[in-house]
Amino acid sequence: MRNLRLAACAAALAIACFSGSALAQKYPNKPVRMLVPFAPGGGTDIMARIIAQKMSEALGQSVIVDNRAGGGGTIGAETAARAAPDGYTLIMVSGSYGTNAALYKLPYDPVRDIQAIALLGETGFVVALHPTVPIKNIKEMIAYNKANPGKLNYASTGTGGITHLATELFDLMAGTKMTHIPYKGTGPALNDLLGGQVQLIFGSTPATLPHVKSGRLRGIAVTTGKRIAPLPDVATVGETVPGYNAVLWYGLWGPKGLPKDIVNLWNTEVAKILQTDEMKKRLAGDALEGGGGPPDQFLNILKRDVEKWKKVVKEAKITVSN
Repeated sequence: MRNLRLAACAAALAIACFSGSALAQKYPNKPVRMLVPFAPGGGTDIMARIIAQKMSEALGQSVIVDNRAGGGGTIGAETAARAAPDGYTLIMVSGSYGTNAALYKLPYDPVRDIQAIALLGETGFVVALHPTVPIKNIKEMIAYNKANPGKLNYASTGTGGITHLATELFDLMAGTKMTHIPYKGTGPALNDLLGGQVQLIFGSTPATLPHVKSGRLRGIAVTTGKRIAPLPDVATVGETVPGYNAVLWYGLWGPKGLPKDIVNLWNTEVAKILQTDEMKKRLAGDALEGGGGPPDQFLNILKRDVEKWKKVVKEAKITVSN
């Protein structure tokens, strides 16, 4: 009897191993949808399109970017969280995803109800102003704000998004008050900033940097702990407001229950993409430090940010309606 049980267990284990191996071999056999919870043109969208193209080549199947904007990124995230855990619906998110738990009563848990796949990279924001605004640095911006509270308006990717909270963190630490104008993503926000409808933005580096370099926007600071290579003469916010730091990351996740084989496949292939000379050069040009570590690395960063932004939301008394 004991021998029969051992034989049965061995057979079950062999079947499980074969099934996992077969899954890895068969996947994907149709296009994969990569959700982006913001409008086209922002940093998350840019990163998603780069990875989607490279992963299409690696997998031999199309990876299609699907923009689902709204709710500060919660609409796209809920769609991904509720998708079948078969590897055919994944989502590219940015640091804004870490702010949602601090702000919304979500129908899903942003940490426990997902399967982390990979951290793509980390960067910061560029404090960028329309050229007509008579401010050249953070010290002048603080002085202007204190003399004219509420007069300076800033764009964000949406109420409760990371660009909103990064700017509110600045207001809290600098003792200033600016007027918030929310948009549905970095793309629309930058369009209105370029047109002069709003005056400044704490914009994601990949999306904002080209406009600063072209002279269409004036970059006066970066939110990272140290200056960035593409803008070596632009100071950090922390040089004027000690302790200020706001990091923007990009990460990839799928629904809870995603098979380990699929998680490992994507994690491995994304890491390979990030290590190519072409990608390293591109990331460096956008002041992005490449990720590529194990799934838990991304999950731990997410947990850290949820706690950080909860404090900002509480202190700034930010509320939104679900």
